[in-house]
Amino acid sequence: MATSAIKNDIFTWSGTDKSGHLSKGEIEAASQAMAKAQLRQQGIKPKTVRKKAKPLFGGQGKPIKPADIAIFTRQLATMLKAGVPLVQSFEIVEDGVEKPKMRELVRTIRNDVASGSGLAPSLAKHPRHFDDLFCSLVGSGEDSGTLEVMLDRVATYKEKTEQLKAKIRKAMTYPSAVICVAIVVCAILLIKVVPVFANTFQSFGSELPAFTQFVMDISDFVIAWWFIMLVGIIAIIFAFREMKLRSVAFAEWLDRLALRAPVVGGIVHDAIIARFSRTLATTFAAGVPLVDALNSTAGAAGNSVYAKAIRRIRDDVTTGTTLYNSIKVTGLFPNMLLQMVSIGEESGALDEMLDKVATHYEEAVDNAVDSLSSLMEPLIMSILGVLVGGLMIAMYLPIFMLGSVI
Repeated sequence: MATSAIKNDIFTWSGTDKSGHLSKGEIEAASQAMAKAQLRQQGIKPKTVRKKAKPLFGGQGKPIKPADIAIFTRQLATMLKAGVPLVQSFEIVEDGVEKPKMRELVRTIRNDVASGSGLAPSLAKHPRHFDDLFCSLVGSGEDSGTLEVMLDRVATYKEKTEQLKAKIRKAMTYPSAVICVAIVVCAILLIKVVPVFANTFQSFGSELPAFTQFVMDISDFVIAWWFIMLVGIIAIIFAFREMKLRSVAFAEWLDRLALRAPVVGGIVHDAIIARFSRTLATTFAAGVPLVDALNSTAGAAGNSVYAKAIRRIRDDVTTGTTLYNSIKVTGLFPNMLLQMVSIGEESGALDEMLDKVATHYEEAVDNAVDSLSSLMEPLIMSILGVLVGGLMIAMYLPIFMLGSVI
């Protein structure tokens, strides 16, 4: 455990392999001496080993995303299914990776595996990208001699999970972007355009319409307090983020609110059920004991309300209660899931039944997101039109009434 806390460095090396051919590359090690020792274990006679220089401004390209890990897992599973040795599979995958950080991660894992370490322990050294669920499934595959099958299941699980996240992210991105644009446009109009009209209206010598005066008062307020408002918004966002990270009660309240939200709450609920079913099906099919599978599923729930419920289910199953009865007691899971779990327990095909439930709810989320996007577009455009159009009408209303003044 103590050695895992040591921060390794990247070393560039050149030397000769077992055949006497010149070779070079990079290796991760705690020191230069350790790097040379690892190279000798791989049958390489090192000539030069130097610590790799870090970039001047710390920029090493785009960060590694979960989608990159899903693609990496699928590629590795495909290579192993084709009969390619594990180390060579890593080399092939590394050659096809474009992101520098991802390429470095693949290279580091390859070097660990080449030096005799198992794949699961090598992945466990990078918990930021490979969680306990991922590593435990890979470890089960290594122990049972079905690594290629297990990697294929993990790849499918990661792909389905990322597709679900992408769908929800897509539904939220468009309205968020339009709202931001609307706020910026309104701010520009209130700060830059409205004051110009206000100076013109002063020469009219007549009382302005109430709507126009209201907009001008808002403009004066925004001009006087815009900096305080901006700082306040940033402070609120920062405080919200910190409270969500540090306060368990606040995070649980947000999760409950998300489930009760109109329209969006149904999508969140279906997404959680799909994630629960997919994770439990994958772990159970991999031969992981049900109690351990439920423990992993609780960590992947993505919602504290359901995470608590899954832990209660795990505790009930530990005492001998059937999975069906344990899930039913929570009152949080739909009847379809309960019936499929009951059938799966009786027939001994629980993983297949859960897989069908996951597919059903993933499709339900897809359809709900598509419908929501179709409904949101005209609604958002209407709101944007009312905001911008209302400001413009307020400014031109005195001009329309100019005839009565003259």
